[in-house]
Amino acid sequence: MNPDESIIAATRHWLTRAVIGLNLCPFAKAVHVKDQIRYAISDATDIEGVLADLESELRTLTDANPEVIDTTLLILPFALADFLEYNDCLYFADQLLKQLRLEGTLQIASFHPNYRFEGSEPDDIENYTNRSPYPILHLLREASIERAVDAFPDAADIYERNQQTLRRLGPEGWRRWMERETD
Repeated sequence: MNPDESIIAATRHWLTRAVIGLNLCPFAKAVHVKDQIRYAISDATDIEGVLADLESELRTLTDANPEVIDTTLLILPFALADFLEYNDCLYFADQLLKQLRLEGTLQIASFHPNYRFEGSEPDDIENYTNRSPYPILHLLREASIERAVDAFPDAADIYERNQQTLRRLGPEGWRRWMERETD
């Protein structure tokens, strides 16, 4: 398996086991099953390179037919390993979205191996709702989000439900769950 295949395999495993398998995002299964997720690996090693790749991927997603590419996972295996640096980059990513006049059309969700919600401790299990094998910028279409939310009446409860799920699992349960192969 070449390095890119390995990176995508680890990302798909996380997506299928955590995001879909634990139902952390009830909207993810449909685009996964329809093969509408673009997995883009960035070779960037710094924020400037990440933002250049982000701009390219935002344009690609905007230009793509939603039936073919509905969402993109921009995977950053060589940049932003430090969560605080990653978090700083999110500010610039949002600025880029505005500069490209894509605010309201696309949005960016964030995932990182050391994700930490504001006010939480580094080891709090709730942080795992956004922990991924690599830093990831998830590019989503606003229209797709709106359709998904309309189809899922309790969308506002997802965050709390996810935290409860992870509290029930605990750190050891999470580790065991993620070690298993995809069902």
